[in-house]
Amino acid sequence: MKEDIVYIRMRHRVQASPFQHLKIRDIAQIVASDEIRLLVGSIPIHQVTPEDKKLIVVDVMKVISAVGVSLPSLEVQTMGDAQTIVEVYYSKTKFKPLFFIAVWVLLFIGAGLAVMNFHEDVSMQEVHQKIYKIITGEENLKPLILQIPYSIGLGAGMILFFNHLFKKRINEEPSPMEVEMFNYQQALDRYVSIHENHESEKKLHDR
Repeated sequence: MKEDIVYIRMRHRVQASPFQHLKIRDIAQIVASDEIRLLVGSIPIHQVTPEDKKLIVVDVMKVISAVGVSLPSLEVQTMGDAQTIVEVYYSKTKFKPLFFIAVWVLLFIGAGLAVMNFHEDVSMQEVHQKIYKIITGEENLKPLILQIPYSIGLGAGMILFFNHLFKKRINEEPSPMEVEMFNYQQALDRYVSIHENHESEKKLHDR
């Protein structure tokens, strides 16, 4: 590796605190000799201000420009993503027990109604009655011997589906919910990057 070349790879997403002075080492991976890596990593790239939104997009061109100003003799080679999304981390609001209980009750009632409406639509009780009659030859309006294991299995199936028991993960595989949240986050990051580029181009044309 030549001494006058630095390789920079932008990180996909990083967190920053309010009023933080972001440097290149905070938003990118740097590969070079130790001396050059320290010099490039210490170059300031952005200062978080109250005017900034919660999400800030730092383009690789801004990094190249900053390196060119501070170290003009250095050759910059980039790879990977062209932007880094900086999420400004503000202090969390205080825990509100009444609000938490209200949301929990609302979700519990909504989920319960969804399950009951589904069972009513597919006539689950009649299905259990017919299964009980097929197996025993007797009619029973409330075949609890089938309904109780079914209810337990329904809850166990939901636990296995979401791969979590409270905060404990059952295995290392991601749950379908985590996969969907990952896909949503990827789409959101791509939208933020594209939208920020359009805003930047608009500002340049306005000037």
